[in-house]
Amino acid sequence: MTDEQRRLTDRELDVMSILWREGSGTVAEVRERLKEDLAYTSVLWVLQTLEEKGHVRHEREGRAYRYFPVMRPEEEAGGALTRLLDKVFHGSAEKLLARLVAERELDAEELQRMRDLLDRHLGEEGDR
Repeated sequence: MTDEQRRLTDRELDVMSILWREGSGTVAEVRERLKEDLAYTSVLWVLQTLEEKGHVRHEREGRAYRYFPVMRPEEEAGGALTRLLDKVFHGSAEKLLARLVAERELDAEELQRMRDLLDRHLGEEGDR
């Protein structure tokens, strides 16, 4: 399966987000936590697709299956962020960061941590 085929759709990302947050879930549990009211069979189809892509696995639990995330959120974040950066911000990390800071209500501590990350990155660039 190519990287393009393994890429998460928006709906798949919604389901993965629930599994990452909760640690696991049955179809009914995932369906209950989704913001949209989807049919049971639709949620089942998404979970089965995620399993085919290698993003989740399942174990039998009584009459149901419990699904567990196989991939970490950080693995998807890189691909999603790259797509966002390329498609929306035309490759400009500066524009992405500016939008993030303008869009969110960030407290002083979080802004300081972001500044520290940038400073560390600048220091590492100088070491190369």
